[in-house]
Amino acid sequence: MYRIGIDLGGTNIAAGLVDENGTLIHKDSTPTNKNAKDTEIVYNMWELVSKIINDNNLQENDIKSIGIGCPGSFDAEKGVIMLTVNLPFRQTPVREVFAKHTSIPVYLNNDGNCAALGEFIAGGAKNYKNSLTFTLGTGVGGGIIIDGKIYNGFNFAAGELGHMVIRVDGEPCTCGRLGCFESYASASALIRETVKSLKENKSPVIAELCDEDPAKINAKTAFDAKRMGDPEGTRIVDEYIKNLGEGLINYINIFQPEIILIGGGVSKEGEYLLEPLRNYINKFVYGSGLLDHTKIEIALLGNDAGIIGAAMLDS
Repeated sequence: MYRIGIDLGGTNIAAGLVDENGTLIHKDSTPTNKNAKDTEIVYNMWELVSKIINDNNLQENDIKSIGIGCPGSFDAEKGVIMLTVNLPFRQTPVREVFAKHTSIPVYLNNDGNCAALGEFIAGGAKNYKNSLTFTLGTGVGGGIIIDGKIYNGFNFAAGELGHMVIRVDGEPCTCGRLGCFESYASASALIRETVKSLKENKSPVIAELCDEDPAKINAKTAFDAKRMGDPEGTRIVDEYIKNLGEGLINYINIFQPEIILIGGGVSKEGEYLLEPLRNYINKFVYGSGLLDHTKIEIALLGNDAGIIGAAMLDS
């Protein structure tokens, strides 16, 4: 038997065929039509599922389940997407729409949780019962695995890992609060601080790296400046790692996971990011020197994690 996982994104709908071991066998995608009605987008998901089944010469009875990782809030028991910010979902009966076309069971969960589950089943958190996965991109997404299962919490709303305040009255966050972890640990935060430095003419190295154009600055710019020995690039990166570390220390103190995985664009820095991050965390985490350290590693599956995790929601 196989499962199909769907990662519903604002730009693309990605889906894949996954075997019983959590191995991704086949992957396909289609653009997300943001101008369509919510139920039309759900039908587009079904069309993609149907295409994957046909492309692999399978029948519907070869598919054990369909899982969907979605942004926003949802009701897993009813199979309803309650609300999304960047897509037109408002109390959308996803399972009901699928049921008009197939008898395959349909499961829902948050996309960050699905990525965490995918890493637990087939990626960097495999063989660890308790893990946290963070995605450092435009915001900070993530998911929580406790005793090998997604922790959904009340209202299926747990896992908003980017919205813990780490600095009272700090930088504004898209959620409306000030000082959220996301406002300091996301790739967007790193870019914001690098752009600010450029505008204040603090670093000729940063200016050269981006041709004095703020639009050319990305999450890599400050790291590149630090690698070149630039004091300002070093300051920006060190401050970023400190902020990231503070948030992760809080989560370690709360959950005591065996491993934390870092994904998203910033994670491409690899050990250049991880080594100082581990040093900071291990120095200040509760029980330092007495308790075993939580492992801090790069997530392994990239964008495939969400597909694999969604596919395995019924496991």
